[in-house]
Amino acid sequence: MLNHIAHLRAVIKFVATAFLIVCLAPAAQAQSMEFRQAVAEAAANDADLVAFYRERNFAGIWATGADRNRRNALLSAFNSAADHGLPTNQYDADALISRLQAASTPQEQGRLEVELTRQFLDYARDVQTGVLVPSRIDSAIHRQVPLRSRVGTLRAFAQSNPAGFIRSLPPQSPEYTRLMREKIAMERLLADGGWGPTVPGGKLERGASGQRVVALRNRLIAMGFLGRTTTQTYDDAIFSAVQQFQLAHGLATDGTAGPGTLEQINVSPERRLQSIIVAMERERWINRPRGERHIWVNITDFTAKIIDNGVETFSTRSVVGARASDRVTPEFSDVMEFMVINPSWYVPRSIITKEYLPQLQANPNAARNLLITDSRGRVVDRSTADFSGYTANNFPYSMREPPSQGNALGLVKFMFPNRHNIYLHDTPSKSLFGREVRAYSHGCVRLADPFDFAYALLARQTSDPQEFFQSRLRTGREQRVDLADPVPVHLIYRTAYTQAEGRTQYRRDIYGRDGRIWNALAREGVALRAIRG
Repeated sequence: MLNHIAHLRAVIKFVATAFLIVCLAPAAQAQSMEFRQAVAEAAANDADLVAFYRERNFAGIWATGADRNRRNALLSAFNSAADHGLPTNQYDADALISRLQAASTPQEQGRLEVELTRQFLDYARDVQTGVLVPSRIDSAIHRQVPLRSRVGTLRAFAQSNPAGFIRSLPPQSPEYTRLMREKIAMERLLADGGWGPTVPGGKLERGASGQRVVALRNRLIAMGFLGRTTTQTYDDAIFSAVQQFQLAHGLATDGTAGPGTLEQINVSPERRLQSIIVAMERERWINRPRGERHIWVNITDFTAKIIDNGVETFSTRSVVGARASDRVTPEFSDVMEFMVINPSWYVPRSIITKEYLPQLQANPNAARNLLITDSRGRVVDRSTADFSGYTANNFPYSMREPPSQGNALGLVKFMFPNRHNIYLHDTPSKSLFGREVRAYSHGCVRLADPFDFAYALLARQTSDPQEFFQSRLRTGREQRVDLADPVPVHLIYRTAYTQAEGRTQYRRDIYGRDGRIWNALAREGVALRAIRG
């Protein structure tokens, strides 16, 4: 767990109060029959607590002098809860100390025993797998949070070194550690006044001068993209600094401070801190093994990557779902099992009824690249068909685009069968990959380099993946190729993410999901803070 100067006083307080807490809970009194009865009554409405305490004959794990290490570990965890972006109003170490001091009778101590266990379990859940239930925040987040057994957690805690056990609860991923470090750095920045004034006005480019350039210069210096300089002209140093800023924010690296770049430069440190806290919550949602080899699709970054043993071994640009509510790319994890070379496009029912049915009603020969088929797979003769009487509810036909260079799926698709009908695929619309914001699809993820992606996946099962792929492509026939080792796929959404080396990266909240998550966290009591380092 990261430590910093801001919490030294809290650590000293724990040491100072430990002796007081021990004295207030003598062992003989804590294990009395009255105490055990109070524990049984207080736990009665929680089956997990009943199961745990029944195994112990309702003896406590917090109440006696011998339990002081557990109490102090919990107090320490509560005092550092804000470091993890957890609700500060829910984990109040001072209030807990007061309650420990006030509990003088066996009955009061028994009730407090159970309350401490509940608070411990709440903390363990929040710091390990997140404060929120993802699907309640956004219906497009289909993330199955890896909740741990409450009874199993209590059993393990009771048999472990308390401080070590609590330190093991948060995600142990390097990403979580780096996000936490960035969070603390940003909180110190806020205490020091942030990045200063924003940059007013419109576009700035090389050769410009004046007060707006000075404002840009000062902002870039405060952000760490530009060294100390007194220039008032948009010179090479500012040009390079703007490029570095653009690179760290997923912008076109043209070195010009246009409207999009200035909008991102003027984002406040408070908003960036919110993105970091949301990213930490998201990291807790996926706190499970991701696969030694896995595919990592960051929707906001418009990229798809192959990760091998924690190292990025392949990356390509992507196009994701458009911003319309029925076209966004959902978040979920699954397993890629096969690819289809020369695929047919089986048009989803929603696209048929919303887009193609109106076209067919206006002109039966519309979308001639698509075959219209009946329930038995027979092609419908457009010259005799009457589409005018059909609605979205009763249209009886399917539509399919045969394999071709112009097929909507391009020449290969990568399948991880799922109920959302989402997959990765090629596309004939290559021009979209040159755009800065690439949210145009119906929800599936289009790849800029699908053949290279296929070669990388096939390299583990054939000595010449390129020839293996191309020989099947040349047939022009639809062919399925199973992956010898299926690969986990994670479609994620991070507006803040770190790198093993280099700057923390920030991206636009293209669907507004992180904004909704932050608002939900704030309602739970998560708050921004500034700390002196």
